[in-house]
Amino acid sequence: MLVVADMIAKTDTGRQRRDNEDSSYARAPVFVVADGMGGAQAGEVASKIAIEAFSRGLPDSGSAEQRLATRVREANSRIYELSRAEHERAGMGTTLTAAYLDDAHLSIAHVGDSRAYLFRDGALTRLTRDHSLVDELVRRGKLTEEQAAEHPQRSIITRALGPEPTVDVDTWTYAVRDGDVVLLCSDGLTSMIAEEQIAETLASAPTLGQAAQKLIDDANEAGGRDNITVVLFQVAEVGGETTAAEATIVGAPAPRPQDERTDRAPLTQDPLAPRQAPAAVVEPPVRVPLAHTQGWPQSQTPAPTRRERRIAKPIAALLAVVIVLFLVGGGGFLASRQLYFIGTNQQGIVTIYRGLPYNLPGGIRLYETFYVSGVPATLIPADRRATLLNNQLRSEGDAESIVRDLETGQLS
Repeated sequence: MLVVADMIAKTDTGRQRRDNEDSSYARAPVFVVADGMGGAQAGEVASKIAIEAFSRGLPDSGSAEQRLATRVREANSRIYELSRAEHERAGMGTTLTAAYLDDAHLSIAHVGDSRAYLFRDGALTRLTRDHSLVDELVRRGKLTEEQAAEHPQRSIITRALGPEPTVDVDTWTYAVRDGDVVLLCSDGLTSMIAEEQIAETLASAPTLGQAAQKLIDDANEAGGRDNITVVLFQVAEVGGETTAAEATIVGAPAPRPQDERTDRAPLTQDPLAPRQAPAAVVEPPVRVPLAHTQGWPQSQTPAPTRRERRIAKPIAALLAVVIVLFLVGGGGFLASRQLYFIGTNQQGIVTIYRGLPYNLPGGIRLYETFYVSGVPATLIPADRRATLLNNQLRSEGDAESIVRDLETGQLS
């Protein structure tokens, strides 16, 4: 059975912030980091509400992931309700990363861009996936990790507790083993120093406390642009030699006796690999067959008179004209499929549309969605927004080039 042998939680305001809006909780077997956002200390309030939700412990029923997610959703509801009730709290929110050690398994619940890492045998593995604009662009292949690190919109998060009445919570469960060290941190650490430097510090520091302080010092030396919070804990097998007083975190694994098991369970899932979403079920179009008239009884109505035939001729001519106009119009509509324009969807995200920017009576649209970017229109300066989102018709290449520049931060 694995237990927490040692733990430490440290936070620092950083060098460029007056207030610390981070909060943390470290009481085995539950560990949490929350990074608040919002003016007038609203971010500090939001992160504390998130922590308070976990200070009561986890619910009794459900899997570890479900129990963690329940507390996250409870915190989201409280933050959202308070932000609606008090004007000075409007718009507040917080990220949250929570971990729960259950014997040989570590369960995580995650919203936002705070992170969880596992340090094992000198290697650092990220256990969470950022809910941020640049991370989404990296997953789409639009940005490299190096470009993301310098992207002007790297601080924009796409999911947090508080802004909406409900929130999607990512959860994972991993196998852990004796000697593993888990790191939870706010982005005030990861936005300032690289993961390689974090791994080096964890490998060289003799204790968790010294490691946590060194990480904060390194982040401040790199600029300290944000609040910095670090939570570290080490797991140990009950009955082993590691104790809270003697816990160390060295990079190279100690030699194992020949009879000791080395086939420990690996990580159960690669957190950086995209999850498989259920494939959308698309019903095939319904084909209505032409009426088959062979064998039908012949009509018993009398043949049309000469007067009826005279009336029928102009009607037939009119129908022919309508059919011709319809075919010509149809050709024009097909040609419009080669035209594109840039606008926003209902969520305010910059979107490329194909067709003409018009709606006909009856709800008929002459355009369709071609590509949804990862850039909210609010990030475009007002003077540029009017010229970019004015429904000007463009070629496919022109529209894609503009949106690509927006996504990579070259056009702002």
